[in-house]
Amino acid sequence: MSNGDVSQGRRRFLIGATSVVGGVGAVGAAVPFVASWNPSAKAEAAGAPVTVNVGKLEPGQQITVEWRGKPVWLIRRTQEMIDNLESMNERVKDPASEEPSQQPAYIGGNARSLKPELVVLVGICTHLGCVPSYRPEVAPEDLGAEWLGGMFCPCHGSRYDLSGRVFKNQPAPLNLEVPPYRYDDDSTITVGLDPETA
Repeated sequence: MSNGDVSQGRRRFLIGATSVVGGVGAVGAAVPFVASWNPSAKAEAAGAPVTVNVGKLEPGQQITVEWRGKPVWLIRRTQEMIDNLESMNERVKDPASEEPSQQPAYIGGNARSLKPELVVLVGICTHLGCVPSYRPEVAPEDLGAEWLGGMFCPCHGSRYDLSGRVFKNQPAPLNLEVPPYRYDDDSTITVGLDPETA
């Protein structure tokens, strides 16, 4: 074997080894770079949409998800709850949900929802930012015989019906906020996106 053969073999080996090490280094540098394209937890908290499966949510049940650092309630109303909404119109401040800051333009009426059976609300009292309690029971002793279910804020006593409409003569000035949301299918909702972005 001549010196030239040894040098050629050694050269091929060094080129191959260098290429492998360089490739591994490139992949090692690329992985964190590509991962940086995903939204951070801070970005998600700042408003990234949240997708929720509501398919197993039973009538009368409530679930809570977090969107923009706020609790968002999804409540599946029973038919009785839906039927009682119109009777609440005389008892609430803004029965037709006319205050535009409290819901998207496509939300209105007694139900304040895209589908009457499911309401989506930001669970923060519009008085001083406390988190109200979900109180679906009818006429509990502590809320009185006329209570047909809704939300009660323990901080200062504000009451809301099952559409998040605030009762008259309460500390809270406005209805609970309805965030933008859309149905992706019959059992999936995305909070933070309007229906037209589907």
